[in-house]
Parts: sequence; structure tokens; C-alpha cells
Amino acid sequence: MRHPGIVPHPKYGRMKAFLPIFLFCLLSGCGALPSTPPRPDTGLARFYASPNFEPRRANFVILHHTSSGDLTSALSTLTQPSSGVSSHYLLGREGEIFQLVAESERAWHAGLSFWGGQTDMNSASIGIELDNNGEEAFPPAQIEALLNLLRDIRLRHAIPRANFLGHADIAPSRKNDPGVLFPWALLAAEGFGLWCDPPPNAQRSESFIPSPAPDSAFFLALAAFGYDPREPKAALSAFRRHFYPAGLDDETGTPGAGDAAVLECLLEQKRLP
Repeated sequence: MRHPGIVPHPKYGRMKAFLPIFLFCLLSGCGALPSTPPRPDTGLARFYASPNFEPRRANFVILHHTSSGDLTSALSTLTQPSSGVSSHYLLGREGEIFQLVAESERAWHAGLSFWGGQTDMNSASIGIELDNNGEEAFPPAQIEALLNLLRDIRLRHAIPRANFLGHADIAPSRKNDPGVLFPWALLAAEGFGLWCDPPPNAQRSESFIPSPAPDSAFFLALAAFGYDPREPKAALSAFRRHFYPAGLDDETGTPGAGDAAVLECLLEQKRLP
């Protein structure tokens, strides 16, 4: 009972009103008071939070070689603020695996890029660097570590097998990694990427490369597969480096029967579930 003539201090009234909320939080374990609602990304909107969301999931894996001579220098480059480059993972020659960026975050590994109409592959992919100077075979321990990592990534992200690509595939005029010595056929056998062995004495398929403009039809098919149609000659070189190394001996920039046969096979594989 309040003593007559004693008026409660205004703060006391506010504290008394707050007391049940404080006790509820204390007993229920909610801890601190609710934080300030997140601010909108644009000043044109009010933030009205929804609980129905989740981190964005990558849909591609892009493979690189570091072009460096050793793991220490590669780690330094990928973690120096001044370099402006990074990747989600770096794999050493002896099978060491370093994670540098969370998979839910956008690493800076692809740069200017294109695949199947997408022009910001950094936002859609996980980047993996392999410590390799670009002129050496990839050691078995490194490839085994890569396969284990890819199996783990596939379990968590359900990335389609056709979406395991090289840096050269998405940036053909700038990059050549992971290089012609990378074992793409081995990875494809494990379900990471596509592969077709060129048939002996390959002939152009008239249904696939119609007359009278076979080269134009080939480059249209190459764009349908995913390569940048604005750079047909560079795309052809990248295609050969990844899928048809025998074609690299031809420097004319003109697709041949072997190119056409392999591309037709790859397009058929990509259509399969």
C-alpha cells in the first residue's frame, strides 16, 4: 500500500512496468534485451524482418592453379589485403587443405567471367586453388585431397556434375588454368565435371553441324554449352584445353571434326539428369 502523500518517481513507474519482461527473460534464458532491428540495405525501404531465409548456396565449383612456386607464397597472395584476390580453398602439393573464405561468402577468385549467361561467377561459385606453377603434373596426394573435398562440397551443395569448371572456361581470354595437365577425365569419372573421349576418325555430324556454315554452327553450340559467345576463338582454345587437348595442335582457330564430335557428346551428357 502506497503511503499517502508520497508520489512515485516517474522512473520507478517505468521500471515497475519493465520488471515482468525482465523476469521473463531471466527465467526463459533469453538473456539480453532484443537488439535493434537490422537496417535496410537501401534508404528507400523499411526493414520488416522475416525469419524465412537461409544463406545463399553456391551452384558451381571453379578450379584454378596458383602459378606460384610454393604453398607459402600462394597463401600470402590469397590472404594479403593488397592483392585483392582470394579463394575458398587452397590445396598444397602434399594434400594440405586450407579454407580461406567461408563457402557462404563471396570470394574473389573468378574476376571478369561468363558461363551460360552468368557474368558474376564469384557470386555463384566456390573457388579452389591448387598449388601448381601451371607447367607441372598435379601430384596424386593433391588430387586425392581435391576429390575428398569435392565429395564433401557435393554433399552439402548438390552441385550438378556439369558445373565443375576451370578458370579458363569462364574467363577464356584471360586465363588458362588449371591447365592442360589437369586430370579432368579422372574427376569426371568421379562425377565432377563432364568428359567425352573423342571417337577415332571423328566425323562431323550433319544434324549437329549443318551446312553451309559449319564453323558458325559449332560456335553457337559452344555458346549453348556455356562458353562466352563474344570470344569464340578464346572459347575454342579453352574448350580444347579442358575437353580436347589433341586439338591444341591446331592454331588456325577453326573447329575440326574432333572438336565437333566431343562437343556433341558433351551437350548430350549435359542434357541427361
